[in-house]
Amino acid sequence: MSRILCSSILFVLIGFICSAQTSSERKFIHPGVDQTLSDLEYMKKQVLAGESPWKEAFGRLKVATDLQFDIKPFAHVVRGPYGKPNIGGDDLSKGSNLAYNCALIWYITGDRPYADKAIEALNKWSPVLWDFDYNDAKLLAGWTGHLLCNTAEILRYTDSGWKQNEIDRFSQMLMTVYYPLMRFYYPQANGNWDGAIIHSILAIAIFTDNREMFNNAVDHFLHSPVNGSIFKYIYPSGQCQESMRDQGHVQLGLGEFAGAARVAWTQGVDLFSVANNRIALGYEYTAQFLNGKTPQCYGKISERAKVIRDDYEYVYRHYASQGIDLPYTGMAADSARPKASRSVLTAFRSPSKKINPLATISPSSIAYPAGAMNLAITKTPGNAIRVTPGQSIQTALDEAAGKNGWVIATAGIHKLIATLKIPSGITLSGEGLETVLFLDPASGLRDAVVNASDDMHDITICDLVVEGAPDTDPGSDPNSRRSYRSGANRGGIIFLSQHENQMSNITLRNLTVKNCTYNGVFINATTNVNIICCDFNENGASVVPGPRLQHNLLLTHCSKIDIRESRMDTSPNGCGIALTECIDVSVASCELARNAWSGLLITESREIAVSGNLLEANDANGILIQYLFNGSGNVKINDNLIHYNAGFGVESYAGKNINVFRNRYAGNGTDLKSDKKISAEKTIIMHQ
Repeated sequence: MSRILCSSILFVLIGFICSAQTSSERKFIHPGVDQTLSDLEYMKKQVLAGESPWKEAFGRLKVATDLQFDIKPFAHVVRGPYGKPNIGGDDLSKGSNLAYNCALIWYITGDRPYADKAIEALNKWSPVLWDFDYNDAKLLAGWTGHLLCNTAEILRYTDSGWKQNEIDRFSQMLMTVYYPLMRFYYPQANGNWDGAIIHSILAIAIFTDNREMFNNAVDHFLHSPVNGSIFKYIYPSGQCQESMRDQGHVQLGLGEFAGAARVAWTQGVDLFSVANNRIALGYEYTAQFLNGKTPQCYGKISERAKVIRDDYEYVYRHYASQGIDLPYTGMAADSARPKASRSVLTAFRSPSKKINPLATISPSSIAYPAGAMNLAITKTPGNAIRVTPGQSIQTALDEAAGKNGWVIATAGIHKLIATLKIPSGITLSGEGLETVLFLDPASGLRDAVVNASDDMHDITICDLVVEGAPDTDPGSDPNSRRSYRSGANRGGIIFLSQHENQMSNITLRNLTVKNCTYNGVFINATTNVNIICCDFNENGASVVPGPRLQHNLLLTHCSKIDIRESRMDTSPNGCGIALTECIDVSVASCELARNAWSGLLITESREIAVSGNLLEANDANGILIQYLFNGSGNVKINDNLIHYNAGFGVESYAGKNINVFRNRYAGNGTDLKSDKKISAEKTIIMHQ
């Protein structure tokens, strides 16, 4: 019995950049959310032929699908934090999953009671549901929307008996209840939220044939601020935004972003391969941890909720079909498969040609790892002064001053009762990540570390952490403590003087500065600044004097600057690096990513070399050379990877001798003209 009422449309695999040129002209494939017609037919064929693992998965699905389940719709669905309170939320989730399961069984077997049950679920909820409410409203809509749309696509494009007036009513529910709730996304939450929202908006767009909505969700997937994009959720190393929270939420987020990419792939848009197969990197990073191997993590990777979820099969199969082997993801899929059902049935695309795994993926090696390490990197002399937590670092520094002396802050939290003042001729080192300098908020002071004199010279700070958060306990959800959520005015290392070249010879090495709402590191009036293998992140929020005035690293009126192999990421309102009135600067092999303004900001500076860096997922430009009075000159930008920034890859105004060459670009902005804008116009950016 034929159940397909419409003919299939030729499936053409194209990348996102190419699809942007033609997406408004192409029609959607139907059915076309998780699977195309050919995918559904392949699944059916394998089940009916008794092939493994389809046969076993189908058996488990049928056993778990209760046709007697009582579908109870609610007008107002309420779901609070962690499901408390929960009014109708479980009913909607269970009903959505049941409906999708029934639709698949109907497609495979032709048994009409399953089609009837799936139709019953959609028809009961469509006229009743008015709204979602409370903390998890958007999340619940994101979890269920794509399930309902998968169900609806199968029913609509088979002879299921679903009537046109019922289809219209379901469509009305999607567009008047689901979409208005989700259309503004929610990147302020942990990234699994927007992963789920994007997932469902893509599905709704397909069912309602709304290409503009589809393209908007794809753009959000690639360019969202805060936590909302794939790049904000999965870092170039594969570490995830929630890796320090717990592995249950990490797997949820990965599953939702992969689910969104899966829907896009069905429609010929490839989100899986972007940025060195970023989704695969996230899965491999997490799966290796769940399989007993601990990867490098910025922060302490959480041991909580290490149960392998049913989210791996499709991802493993997809990448294998593309010739990419994911060994740890495969191990996780093997672990989950004996109990899995729908995820296994729908994991396989209709085969086109056999591709044996030929290649593996690897995380970015640019500035990875950076910052303070588990153990100190710098060798310390035997006569160094050792300071344990509770003892005075300031007293030890004053004793060592001017003698090229060393002070070692041993492992532990060193609570500073006042701002630490660095004298000339010293090295302050720690014992790695476990050495934390923390300015007591009760001091009423802003900056953790400053220069003791205007002519400070010959100092090194290395192998320790400067913590700018209001306290040192990261809690179970680091996102809830991010610097943009703090109202406190907290600065990290602030070295300021009175005239050009008054300070000299400052070296920061294997240093981590994080969570400062003011600048993480601000140095001015200094010649010979060396910043090597440092990690400055989450610095520069919207405290006074205002957003976009403080950054992870701000250098003004400095010369002879060497910044290399450092990570300058995730400034909540500023840039990774900002240079103003600086001369003779090299920025090399750094990661400048996920910052709320640009990765690198160059203002009124000259003799600048920017080479071998990763500039990724910044909310404005990868690099901005802005004009204020004279402009910048002699800037060389070469051999950088500049991709998926929301603005231009490189944007410059009124610069002299701006030489941009041999860079690699991908996915910057929302069109194909967003890689470079080099203008001779004296344009002052008023607001961006």
